[in-house]
Amino acid sequence: MRRRLALALMLCCIPVAPVLAQEKFPDRPITIVAPFPPGGVADLTARPVAAAMEKILKNPVVVVNKTGAAGAVGMSFVANSKPDGYTLLMALSSISIIPEADKLFDRKPAYTVDQLVPLALFSADPTILAVGANHPWKNVRDLVADAKKRPGAISYSSSGIYGTLHMAMEMFSHAAGIKLNHVPYGGAGPALTAVLGGHQDMLASGPAVLIPHIKAGKLRALAGWGAKRVAAMPDVPTFKELGYDIEFYIWAGAFAPKGTPEAIMKKLRETMKQVVQEPEFKDAMAKLETPIAYMDAPDFQKFYERDGKMLAEATRRIGRIEEPGK
Repeated sequence: MRRRLALALMLCCIPVAPVLAQEKFPDRPITIVAPFPPGGVADLTARPVAAAMEKILKNPVVVVNKTGAAGAVGMSFVANSKPDGYTLLMALSSISIIPEADKLFDRKPAYTVDQLVPLALFSADPTILAVGANHPWKNVRDLVADAKKRPGAISYSSSGIYGTLHMAMEMFSHAAGIKLNHVPYGGAGPALTAVLGGHQDMLASGPAVLIPHIKAGKLRALAGWGAKRVAAMPDVPTFKELGYDIEFYIWAGAFAPKGTPEAIMKKLRETMKQVVQEPEFKDAMAKLETPIAYMDAPDFQKFYERDGKMLAEATRRIGRIEEPGK
């Protein structure tokens, strides 16, 4: 009888520890890794998300910028982190490009796409082509004509080789049949600063990053990579309207490492659903003039797979691109 009682007590106690551990989540700070420097889309999205999460969870949520290799450093860091819900990633569409680029160079991938699991999509803005306001190009036609006269003379900055901003410009230059001079930087923030400072001629970036400088008269928008015009920029045509069959979006979404317990994933997904309803988050995105395009994990997974397939094909089509100077 004593043995049976002891066995019964043991069986009853087995599930208690994991359940209690899951019920306590979170009981320490959560880190959201933005794999690009401050000032870019990932950083500008991660900060209001973190602030809203902290309010909802009543637990510290911090944003850490882990930069380098067009975002691969930060993405790899999260992909290889402990899957416990305390290290998350705010990724851009380049998350699908980097592993494909690694294949082109026959190198060990920094991470694979299946190492990261979608949690929530927050925004999906088409990329915008902007030039310094001091340049004479008033439209894409002017730019292309000049580029054909001076191959390689017109420069553009980007967040890094095979990064989001680089891919958009490569799609454009291929479609237009022109050669531009690519100058990579460590993120969208530095790339923008280079154009504003007159060191480079133009860049592709998200509307949220560009609009303040367009309004200030420092940049001029020539075209967008979306299927339709951006609501905040109704006078800027799409490349498709101009006869170029190219489309590219800078989306921002949260990911967790593969293997994160289902109970914790559920908690994080519920939290993200509440984040997009928070007035402070809505205000922050409105100030960036970025429409919220929320998707929960199942729909985001489908979107991610569809977008990833398109970007992988584009990366293979563009082929190997060596870093300048190599």
